[in-house]
Amino acid sequence: MTDWKIFRGSANQDADIGKLPPPPPWRNFSDEDGSLDKRRGSTYRPSDAEVRMVNAALYLRRPLLVTGPPGCGKTSLGYAVAWELKLRPVLLWPINSRSTLNEGLYRYDALARLREFKRESETSNPGPVPSDSIENYLRLGPLGTALATSEEHAPRVLVIDEIDKSDIDLANDLLNVLDVGAFSIDELLRLAGKQSDVRIPAWDSDDEEHRVLIHRGRVRCPAFPLVILTSNGERELPQAFLRRCLRLEIMAPDEERLRALLAAHFGKNTVPKEADALIARFIGAWQEGKTVATDQLLNAVHMVMRGSGGPPPAEYNELINALLKELNAE
Repeated sequence: MTDWKIFRGSANQDADIGKLPPPPPWRNFSDEDGSLDKRRGSTYRPSDAEVRMVNAALYLRRPLLVTGPPGCGKTSLGYAVAWELKLRPVLLWPINSRSTLNEGLYRYDALARLREFKRESETSNPGPVPSDSIENYLRLGPLGTALATSEEHAPRVLVIDEIDKSDIDLANDLLNVLDVGAFSIDELLRLAGKQSDVRIPAWDSDDEEHRVLIHRGRVRCPAFPLVILTSNGERELPQAFLRRCLRLEIMAPDEERLRALLAAHFGKNTVPKEADALIARFIGAWQEGKTVATDQLLNAVHMVMRGSGGPPPAEYNELINALLKELNAE
């Protein structure tokens, strides 16, 4: 058996990084055409309950709040919908404790505008003053883009990731926007009499042709986007917020779904028999109340598939134990 290690910790510079094999497909970041997002969508295998609730959210034009432990596929569900329905790329808004509604709707770079004003005023032949080109200092956020660029028969998919990590006010601040599907850009409202229409960049595009037309400072979506909010259940959300959402809890995948997931990533005829024991171990962990993520299973199977180029038996068990270590282990 050949030595599978690239780094040996030998204190000698005799290793060869050129021997490093290609990455797993889901960890290949060299794409330039969104192929990672496409793969994430095409390889996800939703349960029947997930399919039902996504369709309900599409019909009812309601946000879908998806809860479940980390790594169960909450975020990937949005990519699966966008891929299957041939929609535009998913808009992802990752939430943290400092996230605000305003950054989700749009961003205004007042400092850049002030610097430009100062620069223009100091030149001998000043160009347009910033008030005449305010669209150059505005950019729609992920939520604003989802509302502004949805079309009647082709809504955008917006994933608001880990809403339970937000400040307690964010869920309440979202209520009106999610109810009416509209918002205002204050900086443009003040110029409505002078400049009724402007085009500003969307969150996911800098192309001039994809700038979004804003009429008199107001945005109203022609069709409500598919909004998927994910939560790890780390804190309770306000009842007023929950009332406006459809709710789905993603459960641990069963053996059939796990095998379908592995086949989608590795190919139906390439999954090794050693994966059977890993699947059984994964399911057993969930049944014991332990939390393991599906990407941990993918990592373990990928290492098993190294074959003769993988770890020897003496190291194999220790490596698999580390790769499948439960997330809630103390």
